Amino acid sequence: MSKENYRRLGDYIREVDVRNRDLEVKELLGINIGKYFMPSVANVVGTDLSNYKIVYKNQFACNLMHVGRDEKIPIAILDDCESAIVSPAYFTFEISDYDVLLPQYLMMWFRKPEFDREAWFYTDGDVRGGMSKSALLDMSLPVPPIEQQRKIVAEYEAVSRRIRLNEQMITRLEETAQTLYRKMFVDGIDKENLSEGWRIRTLGDVAHILDYKRKPLSAEQRALIKGKYPYFGAMSIIDYIDDYIFDGVYLLFAEDGVNVVDEDGHPNLQYVYGKFWLNNHAHIMQGNDIVSTEYLYLALKESIVIHLVTGAAQPKINQENMSTIPIIVPPQIVMQQFNQKICLIFNYKKLKETENIELIRLQSLLLAKMRQ
Repeated sequence: MSKENYRRLGDYIREVDVRNRDLEVKELLGINIGKYFMPSVANVVGTDLSNYKIVYKNQFACNLMHVGRDEKIPIAILDDCESAIVSPAYFTFEISDYDVLLPQYLMMWFRKPEFDREAWFYTDGDVRGGMSKSALLDMSLPVPPIEQQRKIVAEYEAVSRRIRLNEQMITRLEETAQTLYRKMFVDGIDKENLSEGWRIRTLGDVAHILDYKRKPLSAEQRALIKGKYPYFGAMSIIDYIDDYIFDGVYLLFAEDGVNVVDEDGHPNLQYVYGKFWLNNHAHIMQGNDIVSTEYLYLALKESIVIHLVTGAAQPKINQENMSTIPIIVPPQIVMQQFNQKICLIFNYKKLKETENIELIRLQSLLLAKMRQ
């Protein structure tokens, strides 16, 4: 589709501003980097939720004040429940005419990397990279006939369903591995009176920490080297480029950002493998000859690390503090038996994740068709 067939976004959407005056809506949501709604991690104890905005099914919410850091617009469509509330700072809107533009088609456009790159150039000089509402409304998108939109959406959602099924399987596999770890190394274990051969070591003792190899790349730099290798940030893959730094199985530990720990005080981790690049917002490590990387992943998921966070404006767990996390180390024979069990689980998990990588690439091809 040529640029002359692009249309101004503001001509197809309208702002909605419905407040939770009667406190009827209880579910408070935020928006993650993947452009999906998620349970909010904000502390709202004592907060007046009557001023929060209500979002209804097929409506959108957007955090225009937080674009630049992740180089993505946090924007999402509410499609899995009837209503929720979001921060009063969010810009909330809906499609003006569903016979002209489908909400699901518009959300597909919002997920295109080109959309985020264009939006990033409109951000201001603030460290968070805010974007004005008028700049968003003045952005353009292709608007084909409604039947063509339905076909594009149907193809995309068929792939999305397969991805979700794989994600559910991955979640079950992780839960199985974590349950096995708890059974062997948490339940009934008295850390003050360990059995013979069991020890408490620090993360620095049992991991090779490879932060010195990290190298951040700006959006402009990455735009010049697009390729097949994942470029990871603190929480997820941010981009794909034509080069890599790391090759193998590694554990990423979020270093900074508002989500450096989860709501229970555990670190945010990524178990990654293959060839990839990493920016400087996640620590990277492997297990050494004492423990496996898989064991580290499961052990750290059980660790409470909120007391290691420094910085109010920009929460952070530095390498020095991270290295002090205690790790229980069993006798070698016990470790070998455990690794044999979880090896099968992690290999099947990798298989499903690899399938999803291919499906996500297929999604990208479908998104690319939107401009043809």
